[in-house]
Amino acid sequence: MSSPASPATPLAIPNYLEQTYWWAYVHPNAVYVFERQWLVNLILWGNFNRLRDAALEMLGSDSLDGRTLQIACVYGNLTAKLRERLTPDAELHIVDILPVQLENLTRKLPTDSRIKLIHADSAHLPMESASYDRALLFFLLHEMPEDVRRKTIAEALRMLKPGGQLVIVDYHQPSKLNPLYWPMQGILRTLEPYAMDLWRQPIDAWLPTDVALADVQRRTVFGGLYQMLKITV
Repeated sequence: MSSPASPATPLAIPNYLEQTYWWAYVHPNAVYVFERQWLVNLILWGNFNRLRDAALEMLGSDSLDGRTLQIACVYGNLTAKLRERLTPDAELHIVDILPVQLENLTRKLPTDSRIKLIHADSAHLPMESASYDRALLFFLLHEMPEDVRRKTIAEALRMLKPGGQLVIVDYHQPSKLNPLYWPMQGILRTLEPYAMDLWRQPIDAWLPTDVALADVQRRTVFGGLYQMLKITV
C-alpha cells in the first residue's frame, strides 16, 4: 500500500465538513472515538455488517478484478473486507479529503501494493476519466450539501469505464410505521442536517443529466431506513 498521494497544492478542508463534522471526522480525537467496530454497528442500529456485505455483493463477485474506487474512508472494516475480494492483479484506490482519515486507514490495513490512498476532494477528483471498473459511495452523500453531493455523484460516474458500476448505500426515509422513524429524524436533524435531503428526495434527483446510464437498480432495507443503488454507465 502506497502512502497517500498528495496534490501539488495543499487542499483545504471544505467549510461544510469543518463546521458540521469536525467532531466525527476532522479532529484527531474523532478517530480515537469512532474507530470501533461495535460503535459503527451501533450507529447503524446493528446493520453495519449487513449493509457492508450487501454493498460488496453489489460491487461484484467474491473476486474483484480490474480497478475499484472507494470514495471516502469508512470507519469499521469495510475496506478490509473489500481488500479480501481483490484478485492478485486488481487495484483498490481510496480517496479522502482528510489526511487524518487516510492515516487512520493506513494503520488499519496491512501493506498491500494493490492499494493506493489518494488525498483528494470527492467533488473534484484528479484521476483520469473512465479509468475504473466500479466505484463505491458508502454513507457519504448524506454528509454533503446538495451542490457537493451533485458534484460527487457526477465525479464518481465520470471515473467509470463504459459498463462500469457505481454502488451507493445511504439513508432513506423509512415508513412512519418504522419504530425508528421519529428517533432517526431527531438524530439526523440534530447531528447530520444534510441527511434530511435523502428523506425528501430519492438519490436519483442528484444524478447528472448529461451522463448516459444503462441501468439503475434500487432497493430499500430495514423498513426503508436505508437505500442501495447500483448504477451502470
